[in-house]
Amino acid sequence: MELIPALEIGWLNGWILVCLLYLAYIILLIVFPKDVVERLYDKSSRSKRHKVVIYIGSFFAFIYFSLIIFTPLKTGSAVFIPGIILYILGLAGFVVALFNFKSASLDQPITSGLYRISRHLQQLMFFVTFIGICIAIGSWLALFIQIISSLFLHSRILAEESACLEQYGGSYRSYMNRVPRYFLFF
Repeated sequence: MELIPALEIGWLNGWILVCLLYLAYIILLIVFPKDVVERLYDKSSRSKRHKVVIYIGSFFAFIYFSLIIFTPLKTGSAVFIPGIILYILGLAGFVVALFNFKSASLDQPITSGLYRISRHLQQLMFFVTFIGICIAIGSWLALFIQIISSLFLHSRILAEESACLEQYGGSYRSYMNRVPRYFLFF
C-alpha cells in the first residue's frame, strides 16, 4: 500500500471494479418492480441539513472515484487478493441485500435475510466493496477519502431511520433494539 498512488490511464485500473459494481446494480434496478425501486430511492425524509451533509459527502465521493478511476490495480502485489476478496464479499452481500429488500412487504420494515445482522446492509456492503477496491489499488489516500465519504453518509442513514420510525413505529423500534446499525455497532 502506498499513500499517494501513481495515476495513469489504463485498462487495469480501479474503474473496472466500479463499473462491475454499478452494472450489477443497474441490472437489478431494471428488473426489479417499479414500487421497489421507488421505495429504494425515497428521499422524502431528508431535511435540508441532511441534504447539505450528503452533498459534502458526495464531494468526497467524487474525489474518491476520480482517484480510483486513474489508479492501476496492484495485480502483482500482496494487497490485490485480499482487496478482491473484500470486493467480491461486498458485492455479493450488496446483491443479496437488494434481493432481501425486493422480497420485503411494503408495509413492514425489512428485517429478514441479511437484514438480521445490519439495519443498513446496502450501505455496509457498498462500504466493504469500496474498501476492497482501495486495497486492490493499494492506496491509503483512497482508503482515507472513502472513510471520510462514508462518515458523511451516516447523516443519510439517520434520516432513513427517522423515516422508518415514523412509518413503521414500534415494529421498527423493536428492530432497532435487536439489530445493530452497522453490523457490529449499534
